[in-house]
Amino acid sequence: MLTARFLTIQAALRQGAQLLEQEAVAAPRLTAEVLLCHALGRDRSFLYGHPEEELTETAWIHYGRYLHERLRGVPTQYITRRQEFWGRDFVVNPSVLIPRPETEHVIEVALERAPRGGAAIDIGCGSGAIGITWRLETGSRTVATDISPPAASVARENARRLGAAVEVVVCDLAVAFPADAFDLVLSNPPYIPDPERPSLQREVRDHEPGVALFGGPTGVEIYERLIAEAVRVLRPGGWLVMEIGYRAEARIAAMLTGRWEDVRVNPDLAGWPRVVSARLAP
Repeated sequence: MLTARFLTIQAALRQGAQLLEQEAVAAPRLTAEVLLCHALGRDRSFLYGHPEEELTETAWIHYGRYLHERLRGVPTQYITRRQEFWGRDFVVNPSVLIPRPETEHVIEVALERAPRGGAAIDIGCGSGAIGITWRLETGSRTVATDISPPAASVARENARRLGAAVEVVVCDLAVAFPADAFDLVLSNPPYIPDPERPSLQREVRDHEPGVALFGGPTGVEIYERLIAEAVRVLRPGGWLVMEIGYRAEARIAAMLTGRWEDVRVNPDLAGWPRVVSARLAP
């Protein structure tokens, strides 16, 4: 346990990292730094600039509580209520999936393939990271949807905080919108197969929302509905850009036939197929 008397920043980091390492928490030193910064309301440069400064009783209590939560498996991002995406700070809580760095490839592919200036929709927006980023990077009119009212509330908060004019609507997929309403559909849908639930890290399995993680028995069921909905709401010549899961590339690409053309699969930095994009034929 942490000792309370005359605990300096340097000692707090050392003890916190030791506790985390003993429980096999990933990146124990970095995690201790992030949690102590959160307890102090300071950035990491303050920790290194003031190693001998003593913690106040309030900071010590908060730091101890944050360490306890992390040791129970609560993700660091849910403790700090923050996660960076595309260089911006997004609010997150257990109502939404924590944005991953790999999801930034959705933005990269959309910037490369889809034209600016049209209307875009982020389906299953969660924290709003994709849709808000698209709006801020391109200035395109953007709306976002989520089936979860608490998730939609988080997305609205992020849009407000970041100054993004993104309307967030609670609905299944894009059913609240008419046909031929958009030029771009963006989505990171739930794609983990249900049978893989027991094998997930406890931080994911026990704390992130299942509705944002699991896509059905095979993990691709949601894509059948999503692609059909994209056909309905996209204007001719519009683009669909989606994140995909492990080993789902062939099955999802097989769904993009008929009116779809220019189908492409882009890998992530590890070389795994990560983003599928396609254009609805004019």
